[in-house]
Amino acid sequence: MIILASIIHVVLALSLSPLLIGVINRVKAKFAGRRGRPLLQLYYDLWKLLHKGAVYSTTTTWVFRTGPLVGISAVLVAISLVPLGRVPALAAFDGDIILLAYVLGLMRFMTVLAALDTGSAFEGMGAGREVQFSLLAEPALLLGVGALSISTGDWSLSGIYGSLFADGLAAVAPTAVMVAASLLIILLAENSRIPVDDPNTHLELTMIHEVMVLDHGGVDLAFIQYAAALKLWVFCALFVGVALPLQMHWPLVDLAFGMAGVFIVAMVIGVIESTMARLRLLRVPQMLVVSAVLAMIAVLWALR
Repeated sequence: MIILASIIHVVLALSLSPLLIGVINRVKAKFAGRRGRPLLQLYYDLWKLLHKGAVYSTTTTWVFRTGPLVGISAVLVAISLVPLGRVPALAAFDGDIILLAYVLGLMRFMTVLAALDTGSAFEGMGAGREVQFSLLAEPALLLGVGALSISTGDWSLSGIYGSLFADGLAAVAPTAVMVAASLLIILLAENSRIPVDDPNTHLELTMIHEVMVLDHGGVDLAFIQYAAALKLWVFCALFVGVALPLQMHWPLVDLAFGMAGVFIVAMVIGVIESTMARLRLLRVPQMLVVSAVLAMIAVLWALR
């Protein structure tokens, strides 16, 4: 039954991750008093892009074409490594924390390389911002998960999330709260959401992720957008596992709670984006430092 729940999680992630973007956009539309785009808008966009051809500049090389393929492959591996609440990952093993960090880093690395391969100074500017912010976000992520690992004595993400609240909520509540706050900031930064970045912006000087994929089109852009939705699912699942202490010991019920948690996080993101303004670029590193500090305090608390 546990293996079945893990397989269902992967299937649901692959099929429902674009719906998260629709939920976020619909919440933002409600706050703005608009009807908003359909919940399934990203599905329509992906279908349309998959039926279009791609145009490549003579400046680009094989790196530009390989970037979207490697990116989507990396995030598919990440989906198989991440548990959903108390449901273990499909490919769980000791040390999968490190592999998760590496595959997410590989996804970013190839996106940055593809942007630089265009020879555009504009895309190079976005790539530089992406690397700068990742320099602060990645250590915060590892520190946060490391604090959970110290608290549970396990080096597998599935083992960590499965036993995090086994001894009661009070035992790990301070660590879990600090790690959850840190992960929420990282989630917004890693997925280019407000207040770090605005995925719907057209103001060139403030773009980060969107500017790196301006030259992609057709199937390549479909892979990039789908990989971004899957990446959002990965970070929502990581956050839900810490913020949702429920464990029913029935895999399918735990899966249902985890799924509900993922979509609640999507709604929370929509609320955040509707009530906050985008930060100045100089303020973003400060916010990420706060995330790293929270994770470090969680590590120290777990080691006490």
